Amino acid sequence: MLVAKGYRPVNRDQQFLLPPDMREWVPPTHPVWTVIEIVDTHLDTSAFHDSRRTGGAGRAGYDPDMLVTLLVWSWSRGVRSSRQIERACSEVVSYRVICAGDAPDHVTISRFRKDNHTACEALFTQVLILAARLGLGRLETIALDGVKIASNASKDANRTEDGLRRAAEAEAARIAAAAAAAHAATDDAEDDLYGEDDPGPGQVPAELADPTTRSARIAEALAQLDAQKQAEQSERDGKAQDYLARLDAGETVMGRVPVGAEVAAAERRLAEAVAAQQAVIERFRGRTASGGGGGFVPKPVDEHHLVRRRRTELDTALRKQGERTAAAGQRRRNITDPDSRLQPLRGGGWLQGYNCQAFTSADGLILATGVGTGPVDYDYFPDMVDKAGKAAQLIDTSRRDTNPVGADPARPAPAPAPEELIGVMLFDAGYCSRANLTSPGPDRLIATGKSHHLEAAAAADPVTGPPPPQADPIQAMTRRLRTEAGIATYRKRSPIAETVFGHAKHNLGFRRFTSRGLDRARSEWAFHAAVHNLGKILTHLTAGTPLPATS
Repeated sequence: MLVAKGYRPVNRDQQFLLPPDMREWVPPTHPVWTVIEIVDTHLDTSAFHDSRRTGGAGRAGYDPDMLVTLLVWSWSRGVRSSRQIERACSEVVSYRVICAGDAPDHVTISRFRKDNHTACEALFTQVLILAARLGLGRLETIALDGVKIASNASKDANRTEDGLRRAAEAEAARIAAAAAAAHAATDDAEDDLYGEDDPGPGQVPAELADPTTRSARIAEALAQLDAQKQAEQSERDGKAQDYLARLDAGETVMGRVPVGAEVAAAERRLAEAVAAQQAVIERFRGRTASGGGGGFVPKPVDEHHLVRRRRTELDTALRKQGERTAAAGQRRRNITDPDSRLQPLRGGGWLQGYNCQAFTSADGLILATGVGTGPVDYDYFPDMVDKAGKAAQLIDTSRRDTNPVGADPARPAPAPAPEELIGVMLFDAGYCSRANLTSPGPDRLIATGKSHHLEAAAAADPVTGPPPPQADPIQAMTRRLRTEAGIATYRKRSPIAETVFGHAKHNLGFRRFTSRGLDRARSEWAFHAAVHNLGKILTHLTAGTPLPATS
């Protein structure tokens, strides 16, 4: 058993508990110094400076570069609350180094982030360029996936259109009642102060002159519902009119009847069946009247099997139309964040939030981001593939000298197409559609079923060689995923695409947006991606790679 000589003294009255030189608070190898250097010398923060004005009355403001560094550092440590950041600036040495001991309050931090959300989104591109110059961003295999992130709103705040109108009426009544109560209270107070006959210098209370934001949010939610209904109705009307015009022209139109044309098409088919059977009956009556052979007696129109079938189809179309009309009235909007939507979760249940997309490279760098309200992933495919292609070209341009010695500066070398830069793109079954399989762009593997089903099919019945020339796109992709090379490549999807989401949710605690609205959700998700990529840069620099020289 070891025995200590004594105890270390605990002297809380010591004047210099920390070294007077701030650079001795943390060692020079601490990553906080690298983050400070990156923001100060490698990122263009002019957009953050443009939103602030100096030279006016009052005390000096905080340096935007310091606030950007503070936000990047705190988010990389899983701290996104402005109050927690303010507290860390007083208690955590790395935060004190960033703000040089002059800690900003949480209101300053929150307002800075709110006022500069567009600049925060643009920061993602700069970090991506820096990562590319360091050699990050492997493009031989990239993968896209989506994750549902909760909005800064409760799903209990969803209201149907009728509920929103009732809420608007109730809010208007509440404001009117509050105004009347405030007016009466003011009258009583002024009577006591000035007397009943003296009007006094009374004013309308400021809170009554300025309506509350709740009324504005309810009005915005109603406007969104009205706009959505009008857009959907216009689209339905256009498709229905085109379909019916083709029917009137005598064309045989195959496929599903467009929504909105179902009742009219069913009425046309019923009228045709009635007319055809009526013509049979008239011909039979004509033969009988002329003394010809009676033959088979046709059934009455209402009893004919085709007429009965067409009546059933018309009843079904009318029922579906009524159900859609009723469902349209049950559409919901959130009165806290009208842009957010109820999102279905893979394990069951619902989440009020957004569908966040991220394209990731083989070495874990986020290449492109997207945020939307639609719950299905395949709708995001075209936009995200386009963003990934532009990111690949940006990475390629950042890595090579576009005007080498001997080249004509007036005629720079053309940028390679995304198909030449990206090896293969990987997607799960949520992105599978014939349009996505056949759209132009880099080579892709899109799952046509669950991963374990694909693995079982490839193991039980492997194939070789290309699919038949006339194969359906989905059948061709299914066959490709049963080849040894195809299934081996697709196995890389999950580690590439899903690791970034696990890091975001479990390591950085990014499970809910702090701001509200679709635009701010997009900027917040892009800023998170920039912080993620900065983390990849820091990890890369630990291998001894120096930061690139600044121009």
